[in-house]
Amino acid sequence: MLIKLNHHKMTSKYLKIEESNGLQYLKIDNPLAEATVSLQGAHVSWWRPKSTTEDVLWLSTDARFEKGRSIRGGVPIIWPWFGQHPTDNSYCIHGFARVIPWELVKSEDLRNGATKLLLRMVPTQEVKKQLSYDFSLELIIIIGESLSTNLTTTNNASFPFVISEGFHTYFYISDIENIKIKGLESAVLTDKVNNFKKDIEGDVITFSGSEFDKVYLNNSNDCFIEDEKFNRVITVKKSNSNSTVIWTPGDNKAKKMGDMGAEGEWRRMVCVEAVNALENNVVIYPGKSHTIGSEIAVQEY
Repeated sequence: MLIKLNHHKMTSKYLKIEESNGLQYLKIDNPLAEATVSLQGAHVSWWRPKSTTEDVLWLSTDARFEKGRSIRGGVPIIWPWFGQHPTDNSYCIHGFARVIPWELVKSEDLRNGATKLLLRMVPTQEVKKQLSYDFSLELIIIIGESLSTNLTTTNNASFPFVISEGFHTYFYISDIENIKIKGLESAVLTDKVNNFKKDIEGDVITFSGSEFDKVYLNNSNDCFIEDEKFNRVITVKKSNSNSTVIWTPGDNKAKKMGDMGAEGEWRRMVCVEAVNALENNVVIYPGKSHTIGSEIAVQEY
């Protein structure tokens, strides 16, 4: 399904639209950064500030750009559930927002040189079967020296509903054992690898190369990915996000997943996800809206 674009609201001179294999992509090349956004899933698959030496987002060399499939890498959206669907495992992991069509509503160039995109989900018949309530979902992406994403859910129903939501961002790193993640010291967590055991994080997070999958709850702190090999710090700022997920698959799981790239390619990525999940799910009341946001920036030294 190709979305008919409203050219009257496409005002950015830095935006081009490309089609490949039945999918549409927004290509942005402005004075500050370059990016690619798939209209399937409103998925930022690539973004790189022109001031940086290395890529910022990780994209698997085996990523599948196909209708109805999530892209392995970049910034997949989590919505309206986190992980497996609570009652039907045949539904898409982390929700359907990442695999169905979105439309470009508006684009504009900002005074600072960044490009702003407004996208809106186009609910399919399959989506309407999976949800019992009326909603609208919009995403604002600002592409510049930083990458800003703001996802707004509006309740158009006559009753409250509950959602999980977030950004499952894959970051490109020198090696999983080279990095440290700061900002979650002393945070309460759920360890998904260890039967969802509750625990408290100790000091700075480091990695041994094995699978790591933890949800940090009741925590709105910004996170910092320190990479001494790349001589940089990636900052992940959050707004209206009370959970953070840190994930790396480890070798065994990566081999089973089928789209994590070549041998050992998974070692060049880590997910730091701004979310609302588990105990931090969000209730949205009739006529009300809720926005979760994330902003990514890079500082080299």
